[in-house]
Amino acid sequence: LNLTAPNPVTNATFSKMLGRVLRRPSFMKVPGFALKMLLGEQALIVLTGQRVLPTKAQQLGFTFRHTELESTLRELLGSQNV
Repeated sequence: LNLTAPNPVTNATFSKMLGRVLRRPSFMKVPGFALKMLLGEQALIVLTGQRVLPTKAQQLGFTFRHTELESTLRELLGSQNV
């Protein structure tokens, strides 16, 4: 099974939401060439992304505690009152 949520988001959306939950700016970008130097071929996963859905988990009846990114980040990062 893949570890994913039922409502995937882009990396840009994730970064913006993380910044909002942490109350910090999310404008920092890492150049693609720097990621390629650091991660090699694995950088393609970060740069191009992969749309992965939890189809099998849902078929098996798995119940997600959170279906949306914001509520997940708020619980994990302790930012419930933002």
